[in-house]
Amino acid sequence: MDNTVRTGTELLWSALGGDPALLDRVAHTGTSGLLPARLPVMDLARATVAVAGLAAVERGGLPGKVRVDDGAVATAFVSERHLRVDGRAPVSFAPLSRLWRASDGWVRTHANYPHHRTALLSALGVREESVEAVAASVAERKAVETETAVYAAGGLAVALRTPEEWAAHEQGREVAARPLLTRERLDDAAPRRRSGPLRVLDLTRVLAGPVATRTLALLGADVLRVDPPGNPELPDQHADTDVGKRTAALDLDSPADRRALGELLDAADVLVTGYRPGALDRFGLHRPGLVVARLSAWGDYGPWAGRRGFDSLVQVATGIAVTEGSADRPGALPAQALDHGTGYLLAAAVLRSLTEQERDGGTRLVRLALAQTGHWLTHALPRYEPERYLTETDGPLGRLRHALSPVSYEGGPAGWSRPPGVQGGDDPVWLGT
Repeated sequence: MDNTVRTGTELLWSALGGDPALLDRVAHTGTSGLLPARLPVMDLARATVAVAGLAAVERGGLPGKVRVDDGAVATAFVSERHLRVDGRAPVSFAPLSRLWRASDGWVRTHANYPHHRTALLSALGVREESVEAVAASVAERKAVETETAVYAAGGLAVALRTPEEWAAHEQGREVAARPLLTRERLDDAAPRRRSGPLRVLDLTRVLAGPVATRTLALLGADVLRVDPPGNPELPDQHADTDVGKRTAALDLDSPADRRALGELLDAADVLVTGYRPGALDRFGLHRPGLVVARLSAWGDYGPWAGRRGFDSLVQVATGIAVTEGSADRPGALPAQALDHGTGYLLAAAVLRSLTEQERDGGTRLVRLALAQTGHWLTHALPRYEPERYLTETDGPLGRLRHALSPVSYEGGPAGWSRPPGVQGGDDPVWLGT
């Protein structure tokens, strides 16, 4: 592996508490230059997939290599774009899920789900589902005003912020002060008796959580995803992320369905949740001996702890969209990399927790957030900065800024011994003659 890939994998494997001796078993291959971006998106993708593989071979006691192929990784990170259902391409974003110009900047909304679309229109005072009407309403308001109003109505919108503005924001400070993920042992309970496949109860939505449980299903787990009957997953997202799983519908406001969920939990080994922090607390999901993985958009701390969120919104709020954009318009990562990356990292965290639990017991809790993954992407991974590979030299042509030589080896020259001179200004003789 090259140093950047190794660095990212090492950082994640260390955060997961993995044995560093296993790192040498990662074999990196494939086409280069995929998922191009200003931020090191491909490095994040490789590293999260690598640690998922490492955690799998560790738990299975398998002797072989973990193969990380760039082509496979890049394709999986945009799996929703490659999906075809009877030849039909999926719908990734609804018409009202997009960037809008506000009176003082930009706002990003997410309205793929009907209830979020209804809340957005209500907050903006728009009676019909019209791009033109929403654009006109947002244009009359400041970006933060729209953000506040839409969230208060139960919808999803965030104002565009620069990296500096996010760093100064209270939620940004909370994110920066915490680790990428947390892993806790809650008690000394014995692990669940496991005969047959691992049982994973999947209470997640959209991409990151379903990517994690899709990965666990690949590795042989019996994954049962449960959604409310009146609010199922979007059909194309179901087709993409629920491969390998079984799915069921339970209305948790129904006593009978709540009992059914309790019985599922009683026999489960792993519970994965992806709803906003606190949303499921009233259902009493704690069971001793479980491995519980909790995923959120913003973290379960700070002023945004209770807010819903998705990858596209986190990119806009945290300054990633500014970094990837131009002077005229915010940009985006080449994939929903916060979702996919967090998903593979979550799968790795579950597998590592199972490995440790089988050795030491205890109910286990792991927590991840898309905003934490975004912070790791922007602050922990090496980023290509041309200035690091430039130098300045004074000479006959004046002060020259130029690239350093890429030829480097221990004991070799640090640079050229002389700057360029005036063309034709040297005597036509060899030095020393």
